[in-house]
Amino acid sequence: MRKNIINSAVIIGAGIFGVSTGLHLARRGVNVTIINDGPPANGASGRSLSWLNSARMRSLPYHLLRVAGIDRYRTLATRYPDAHWLRFDGGLTWDAEGEGNEIEQAFDYETSIGYDAHHLTAGEVQNVTPGVDARTITSSGAIFNGGEGWVDLPHLINQMLSEFSALGGTLVTDQGKARILIEKGRAIGAGTASGARMAADAVLLATGPDVPKMVAESGATISDGTPVALLVQTKPLTHPLRAVLNTPRVAVRPAPGGALSIDADWAADEGVKIGPDGSYVIDNSVVRSLLEEASRVLEGNPELEVASIGVGGKPIPGDGEPVLGGLRDIPGYYVAFSHSGATLGLIVGELLAFEMATGADHPMLSTFRPERFSAQ
Repeated sequence: MRKNIINSAVIIGAGIFGVSTGLHLARRGVNVTIINDGPPANGASGRSLSWLNSARMRSLPYHLLRVAGIDRYRTLATRYPDAHWLRFDGGLTWDAEGEGNEIEQAFDYETSIGYDAHHLTAGEVQNVTPGVDARTITSSGAIFNGGEGWVDLPHLINQMLSEFSALGGTLVTDQGKARILIEKGRAIGAGTASGARMAADAVLLATGPDVPKMVAESGATISDGTPVALLVQTKPLTHPLRAVLNTPRVAVRPAPGGALSIDADWAADEGVKIGPDGSYVIDNSVVRSLLEEASRVLEGNPELEVASIGVGGKPIPGDGEPVLGGLRDIPGYYVAFSHSGATLGLIVGELLAFEMATGADHPMLSTFRPERFSAQ
């Protein structure tokens, strides 16, 4: 392990990126404080589908980072083999009929890069993974990715915070909006809405969809493509589904306690409005339609009932690629802003902790630097 060049760090945000980085820094012996505006996982991490995957097509560096992320979850699963919040039972995806169907192209691409993929007809699905109504699978078939899985991020974050605390880390919650303190062009800590100031040698901003506008306060630019996301958690039911389903109209995964987690972009677009005060207004008829779509792809078409609804921004950079690492013009100021926070959570925390503690760049993050937007 490289020698640390910092003794202390402050992290703003207690979602998966913030907590993972904080834990890895604490393991390195750094004195870490995580501050959050509410309880842990109260933002995007608390309403994530949390599908662990690198399916479909993306840049090679992003694919490699995601595969490394899945690898770290497999290591974690060996520590907690009976965890009800982390499973590797595969992912199944299919597209709608028509010109936009990319199943064959996606399968060919995944095969070409060595990603575990199996192209199945509707009739073959039941022999590979249970709980799917095969009548809804279109004529091009489906792809089953056996190495994929899911994680329940609030459970994972609480598990990580237990170790973080045991290592001497400090969690400060319910602080309202925080800001990074900058003096003489360098980040020196964080301040909270309550007036508290916390000095540190390095600071990480990991506030999910709020990262771009918070970074803008310091004069830096991060392109923002954040949409509103809607995640519905059902009441527990008995059902054989094991894989994560990503279908034309709905995504569904098992969740702890026999529940299901359900989302779809169209449901967020049609079913969530932003009120004059910035609050979210949910159209319950759209939620019912989303549940109907989920029931339709499940074996037996069960009646699904809402237990909870999560709504808020889904962190997505403007170019779709992660934004990770230090701000070039403000030493000591680091950011973590990306889609697929679940898949990337463990590996990003590990690599950011390496960079923050040692001051060295990690080559796996070289294409994801924040300054790419300033260069534009």
